Amino acid sequence: MLRNTGKTVNELAAALGLTDNAVRAHLLSLERDRLVEPGGTIKGFRKPHHLYRLTAEARHIFPKAYDSLLNRLLDVLKKRMPGGTLSDVLHDVGKDIASGKRNDEVTLDDRLNIALGTLEELGGAAVVDRSDNCLTIKSESCPFADAVIEHPEICHVAESMIEEIVGSPVRETCDRSSMPKCRFAIENAA
Repeated sequence: MLRNTGKTVNELAAALGLTDNAVRAHLLSLERDRLVEPGGTIKGFRKPHHLYRLTAEARHIFPKAYDSLLNRLLDVLKKRMPGGTLSDVLHDVGKDIASGKRNDEVTLDDRLNIALGTLEELGGAAVVDRSDNCLTIKSESCPFADAVIEHPEICHVAESMIEEIVGSPVRETCDRSSMPKCRFAIENAA
């Protein structure tokens, strides 16, 4: 639950069906193991509530066994493929992942949920942001985090996949800093 955004004790307790004290005990253990850390506060009814988030160490726990292999494979492909060929291949991979998941007969919200579920299958934890008159799929937990810093073109996989599922042009604007974050702006969403 903390892969995408910070949560308060109350939010975690409500979502998990546990008492606040049970959640605090778990968080204390996770904090001791350096997997969770305080990540700010939000205004509460009587006093501020602490937000908890995953540490950078904890993000590496989630299944990513193929990151090293993927990096090496992309290194070799870049050397052997001319110009934009690798980019075209990565777009095709995204479309292939999306094949069979597109359904133009369902609502845009349903297609967005399918795209979010597909990103989650890849290891992401995305949400839809509907602010500033834009529709953006965002994830604080990039499924390709360990590869994207060396190979930013890997984002074309998710970009094409989302575009294929949603049925509208998608523009990738990912943050590739030390903790990569996915950002996919959906244009002309109808």
